[in-house]
Amino acid sequence: MPPDPSTSLQPIVFGSQIFIGRFGASPFTGFNPDYQIAVGDRVNVRMWGAFNFEATQQVDAQGNVFVPNIGPVRVLGIRNADLNAQFAAQVKRVFKANVGVYATLAAAQPVKIYVTGFVRAPGLYGGLSSDSVLYYLDQAGGIDPDRGSYLEVDVLRAGQLRAKFNLYNFLLNGKMEHLQLQDGDTVVAYARKFTVQVGGEVLNPYIFEFGSERVPVSEVLAVARPRPGATHISIVRKVGAERRSEYHPLAALSDVSIENGDEITVTSDKYPGTLLVRVEGAHKGARTLVLPYGARLRDAMAQLQPAPQANVSAVQLFRRSVAMRQKEMLDASLRSLETYALTARSATSEEANLRTREAELILKFIERARLVQPKGQVLLAKRDEAGNTLLEDGDVIKVPEQSNLVLVSGEVILPNALVYDSKAGVEDYIRQSGGYTQGANQARVLVLRQDGSVVENTRQLQPGDEILVMPKIETKSIEIARGLTQILYQIAIAAKVALDL
Repeated sequence: MPPDPSTSLQPIVFGSQIFIGRFGASPFTGFNPDYQIAVGDRVNVRMWGAFNFEATQQVDAQGNVFVPNIGPVRVLGIRNADLNAQFAAQVKRVFKANVGVYATLAAAQPVKIYVTGFVRAPGLYGGLSSDSVLYYLDQAGGIDPDRGSYLEVDVLRAGQLRAKFNLYNFLLNGKMEHLQLQDGDTVVAYARKFTVQVGGEVLNPYIFEFGSERVPVSEVLAVARPRPGATHISIVRKVGAERRSEYHPLAALSDVSIENGDEITVTSDKYPGTLLVRVEGAHKGARTLVLPYGARLRDAMAQLQPAPQANVSAVQLFRRSVAMRQKEMLDASLRSLETYALTARSATSEEANLRTREAELILKFIERARLVQPKGQVLLAKRDEAGNTLLEDGDVIKVPEQSNLVLVSGEVILPNALVYDSKAGVEDYIRQSGGYTQGANQARVLVLRQDGSVVENTRQLQPGDEILVMPKIETKSIEIARGLTQILYQIAIAAKVALDL
């Protein structure tokens, strides 16, 4: 599969993507009405009626095909579309009636063509006289993208110019002049001319070649094709040892020209006029709110239509950018822990064996921790100030339902959902869930509120709370213990899960 120019580290020359072996692997043997019969071609001839004859005849050195009772029929230079009419005219000179004739080209003449110039593998290549210039260029590895020209490819016959080809006409417009090649013809790819590199908000981010050193920028954009949202272009121009930059809106490019070696970046300099905010949970209104750019949480809350069971005081806000940042911080902590686990030193062989086994367990834990996807919840604990929170495009506002349950999860024997009891404390709920497991850290019990806030070892529970019992960390290394504790807390708060060791 050819490389994707939008993701490649190095810019790709426009046109190089066509020479990947597909032309060279498919000789052209189809019917070409303009093909001119040449010496060596094979012609199928059938005659019936008063005289029967069927054979495949080769065009001889004089350009004739010999047919019994008819004699030589001259076909050299005859168009393929006129071949049958030529035979019919010759047959009628001998047989006035009662003889039908049908003649068709069986195969084009095998030829050998020289391919040279700025191609990857110059040489002599075999094919058919009906094959295109692209076939022979592909056989030679294609135009050298660093040196060759896609605008000037010539075919020479006996040292004289026979035809000129501009491959951009084929790439952009699908136009390719068909030329009947002869044995010993030479295909020459000349040196690359003037180039401009284009990137950014365009459909064709390539290095383009032009025939003159200075061209209007409109000509460049015509082949690069800016995306619908593009608004400006920046031009980096090398003048001697200096690099100069220009910046122009797309609507004002009539007097702007591009020079050889310039680098163009098409940008979309737009500010968002509106925001799309998704509403989930106990909400009876529209699930997507369209708000003006700069809207705050209170503006979205004013448009909510809470369901009767909604707990508006515990509204939750989730944000992609926060989730990405939480993931980055978690990955950084995991890398630090991995580095320390793999580089810790040991004083004795027994200690080295213990550290090896411990490192294996830590690496397995890191592998599972990397799969955790943070939720990106924004803490809205201070309700009097939360309404001033600026919204971002793609935010999700979740209106939780009122709940009379308390969830118990983590390092307990029977994780469960229990009915809220105003007189019960954290330990009461844990006992009702079977108590702590052997791997529980009884001193680290988190209470996650519906609004996203986290309380540790509190006695004042609320309906809808989740009790999360953290696992115990057993290691002799203070650094590893500290790193694991930090990671477990990150996962518990960002993803609301307790990952066991």
